[in-house]
Amino acid sequence: MNSSRKTKLILILGMLTALGPFSIDMYLPGFPAIAEDLHTTVAKIALSLSSFFIGISVGQLFYGPLLDRFGRKKPLYVGLTIYFLASIGCAMAKSPEALIWLRLFQALGSCSGLVAARAMIRDLFPVEENAKVFSLLMLVVGVSPIIAPTLGGYLTAAYSWRYVFVVLTILSALVLAALHFYLPESRKPDPTVSLKPQNILRGYIAIAKDPQFYTYACAGAIAAAGLYSYIAGSPQVFIQIFQVSEKQYGWIFASIAAGLIICSQLNSLMLRKYKSEQLSLAALCVQSFTGIVLVAGTAMHLYNVFGTIGLCFIFLSCQGFIFPNTSALSLAPFTKNAGTASALLGSIQLGIGATATALVSFFSNDTALPMTTAMATCSLLSCLILLVGGKIIRNKATLEVVEEEAAEMMMNS
Repeated sequence: MNSSRKTKLILILGMLTALGPFSIDMYLPGFPAIAEDLHTTVAKIALSLSSFFIGISVGQLFYGPLLDRFGRKKPLYVGLTIYFLASIGCAMAKSPEALIWLRLFQALGSCSGLVAARAMIRDLFPVEENAKVFSLLMLVVGVSPIIAPTLGGYLTAAYSWRYVFVVLTILSALVLAALHFYLPESRKPDPTVSLKPQNILRGYIAIAKDPQFYTYACAGAIAAAGLYSYIAGSPQVFIQIFQVSEKQYGWIFASIAAGLIICSQLNSLMLRKYKSEQLSLAALCVQSFTGIVLVAGTAMHLYNVFGTIGLCFIFLSCQGFIFPNTSALSLAPFTKNAGTASALLGSIQLGIGATATALVSFFSNDTALPMTTAMATCSLLSCLILLVGGKIIRNKATLEVVEEEAAEMMMNS
């Protein structure tokens, strides 16, 4: 594959993946304005973020088998059309309940892009290049948290929060056009893939039992939940507690996101010298220490807005190493059922993320403690899973080598 074609593919796959993050990040600065317009609280509006996470996590489980059965593009057309229509509905919402439900359907549409993009990386690129491709994908996806909240803040301040969803509607139309004209089908339809519920369930169970999958999927998902905790809690922490404006919040969010992008590209360079397993663990150790310092200082009221921004910057920058490597390692054992494995991976990530955002909203108490405590807890738990799971994977590999040697000796004798 030549470099120009590779760049085009990564760009389109990045657009498919970025649709979900854009839908999350772009309306965050508008939380207070949405709450005021719909006559409710910011905490109630935050439930629309939780409903989005629920929809995007559950929806991926349906798209996985569909992508393996019908190829990658047909399910994408369906999902992106659902997203397009739901975005129009969000722009016209008249109540918080309507917004919460429409965000659920918007998520059910956008998750098709998340699942398909990961599966197509596994389809189109050699397995040893997957971590590097995921790092490049982060460069495209990383534009989302830089542009989206900044643009959302300006749209909300200058016009109305409803224009955020108008822009998302236009963006989904552009992604649909790119899908139709430029993205090749990476997998032919496979009629042998069963869509019977019991067979689908068996397929997911078989994937979930693989030690390499469940170790890196769970470690990566729980680490990502720390990021989602920040996303859910940061509007209240910065806009309401530290009294920054919507525009300033957009720039804060963008500055912190820049660290994640830089580290994702550093990860691509460091993969030339270190293994994905090593980089994942090192990043989680740094993130865990930063999380402890963040929550301890917050509890003792040691940090002003700049101290909080600095520690959040370090904490979230580690995701640039954690996400690409854990994603690639999770999907590495699978070929034929890459779509199903990608769906399960995404569902675990977003399901845990939805739980984290709901908990941050539920324990909201006009301090930064709910957000920082969730961030620190996620990083520590993820690090523990990686340490324990890594040992299980190594033991399994050793056992398989011993069994192969024993079988070879029996054949030779």
